[in-house]
Amino acid sequence: MSIPLEETAKHEPSELVGLSAAEVASQRAKFGPNAIVEEEVHPLRRLARQFWAPVPWMLEATIVLQIAIGQWLTASMIAALLLFNVALGVFQESRANAALTLLKQRLTLKSRVKREGAWVTAPAADLVPGDVVQVSLGDVIPADILLIDGSLLVDQSMLTGESIPTETEAGSSAYAGGLVRRGAAIARVTATGTRTYYGRTAELVSVAHVESAEQKAVLEVVRNLTAINFVIMIGIVAYAFALRISFQQIALLVLTALLSAVPVALPATFTLAAALGARTLAMKGVLLTRLSSLNEAAMVDVLCCDKTGTLTKNELVVSAVRPVKRGYDESDVFGFAALASSREGQDPIDSLIRAAASKDKGLGRAPTTAARFTPFDPAVKMAEAFAIDAGREIRVVKGAPAVIATVAPMTQTAAAELDALTQAGHRTIAAAAGPSDSLELIGFIAFSDPPRADSAQLLTELRSLGVLPIMITGDAAATAATVAREIGLTGPVCPPGDVPDAEGPKDFAVYAGIFPEQKFRLVKAFQKQGHAVGMCGDGANDAPALRQAQMGIAVSTATDVAKAAAGVVLTEPGLGGIVACIKEGRSAFQRVLTYTLTILVNKCVTLIVLGAGLIITGHAVLTPLLQALSMLTNDFVTMARAADRARPSDYPNAWRVRNLTLAAIPLGSFRLLYLVAILGLGWYGLRLSPGEMQTLTFTMLVFAGQGNVYVLREHGRLWRSRPAPVMLLASLCDIIVVASFAAGGVLMSPLPSRVIGLLVVTTLAFTLAMDSLKMAVFARLRID
Repeated sequence: MSIPLEETAKHEPSELVGLSAAEVASQRAKFGPNAIVEEEVHPLRRLARQFWAPVPWMLEATIVLQIAIGQWLTASMIAALLLFNVALGVFQESRANAALTLLKQRLTLKSRVKREGAWVTAPAADLVPGDVVQVSLGDVIPADILLIDGSLLVDQSMLTGESIPTETEAGSSAYAGGLVRRGAAIARVTATGTRTYYGRTAELVSVAHVESAEQKAVLEVVRNLTAINFVIMIGIVAYAFALRISFQQIALLVLTALLSAVPVALPATFTLAAALGARTLAMKGVLLTRLSSLNEAAMVDVLCCDKTGTLTKNELVVSAVRPVKRGYDESDVFGFAALASSREGQDPIDSLIRAAASKDKGLGRAPTTAARFTPFDPAVKMAEAFAIDAGREIRVVKGAPAVIATVAPMTQTAAAELDALTQAGHRTIAAAAGPSDSLELIGFIAFSDPPRADSAQLLTELRSLGVLPIMITGDAAATAATVAREIGLTGPVCPPGDVPDAEGPKDFAVYAGIFPEQKFRLVKAFQKQGHAVGMCGDGANDAPALRQAQMGIAVSTATDVAKAAAGVVLTEPGLGGIVACIKEGRSAFQRVLTYTLTILVNKCVTLIVLGAGLIITGHAVLTPLLQALSMLTNDFVTMARAADRARPSDYPNAWRVRNLTLAAIPLGSFRLLYLVAILGLGWYGLRLSPGEMQTLTFTMLVFAGQGNVYVLREHGRLWRSRPAPVMLLASLCDIIVVASFAAGGVLMSPLPSRVIGLLVVTTLAFTLAMDSLKMAVFARLRID
């Protein structure tokens, strides 16, 4: 470097020549670019992940076995089912990534940097530690910097959560991502990229991970089905050996049993339900960047909300005016404060004061113009003006109350007013006026960041849905408590300091003075106690917590870092999208819950029916081809349930696979009795041939499966709500196609029409009886 960093203060700004090209190259080789590099996932790796899961494993194993014994047609059909699952997952992931990329597109930041003695404009990504840069009004600070000359008013709300801009002068630091609201300065770059003060949050984002409840549920369902079906399959194979059935026939029987046990459409149904929910939410201004976030939204019982920019507008307003000089009113306070305010509009506080004085309150007793004006100086924390009032010169000062009190003594009453404003969490300034040697305190003006208009309504709706709202902010405790009261968030405020890892969501309603790592740790602490946690934020400091939460929500004004970390992005102003996401998530959950129960009832029973058919007839009652057809006509048509109507629950959902399994036992047993009775009727009563028995088995499994769908789609009576048209259409097509194939002998032995008609009638009777049993089982196990 031309001048070592620690020597910066010893040189005048004009003496700083900046880095040479060789020094820049050396620093970039050492520290890398001034950017947070996102990990790029190769498209082939993204595709491979779709094949690496329990259900794809079972399908892949079945395909290999089918090819090994020459069953190419059946193998092709199963491969088509597998590829459908994969294509659906890739399509939804790609579409979400593309939408997120569009959200993150913006102009590349440029910086004024001094290189080899000349000022040049360069991309912010090219900066290296040691560079000399120039920042001014409206600039986004491109890296961590140390001010050499000048002063800045920096808005760091997206970084720290503090809604009030920070005064920064020579010798002080400012952080990457801050927005310059006033002033200009020359500074030295001290850190870039992930080494910046808040760039280190990227490290937390990379390690943040929470296990998906959806994946856990799928794994548990597959595990339960596999365990049960493995035992049944061993029994079937043992009995087949006892009957001295040929090895090839036993292999076909095993493949048929394996196919009947695989919940082929389960992951696709989860994805499809989430995709349809995502489409609905997109119309409401909500973008799902990870489809799993919708399923997780159904289970969220704690929602952590950042304050600044999320619950509040992230803009300053005048919240209170307190005249303290006898006989003076609010217009007088505004009038004198306006005299000591800049007319250039760079300072947001000065702009607010001048706007209030000119439009709302008037100038009161204050003179209309200042003869001389000195802008706010961070070194003395005061601005001043001189004006002519009644033929004499007066001095007007405005600034920090403690500083103004040194030139205009504060009475006990004024001190009490100031203390009340401070306790309420307001940013307060004081104004004084009079002859230079005898200034009098005129009054105080307090500022705050007001809550969003819909924040209170959001909290009310969350509570009605059984979700506990909590405020987590980097702002001061007094400010956070004031906002909490205004939006109806009642409860204690956590004392400043380190937050214990064993903290529970009911311990405090507000956590203030929280750093990014503490937000991250709080979310993890709540999760360890069994809570499903949502996190809503907008700043870079929220990113680790957004990634760790089951449902991370970035508001419409969030930074790119926050949007990249979140699973849900609100694309329109307001917070109504949060409630919409929770309700849509719960509706989607009800769809996949009833589908999962249907799978549990159907899959185990199908294997037992195969065993019962073998015992009754001495032959396999279903071929691998017919079983694959059954999956196409039953499992995938049943996926129309993902588009069915569903009422969201009034409380957070949870995957209770054990209860679902317990419910499946009596329901499955009743279905088994019906199916075995039909097999017995076909073999002993109707004297059907082995080929016709296979067609009968295929047809009754499809018809009974459709009955199950309509029984289990509704927690009340099956006629309580009307199914979606797409579901009715899918069922009608399913029944017509299957009946036509069975009657015409397509890919199977033909079945007499009278037998098909008998199946339709018995299926209707079975469905009504099953519905009555369901009501008793659901009431017993409290499934709702």
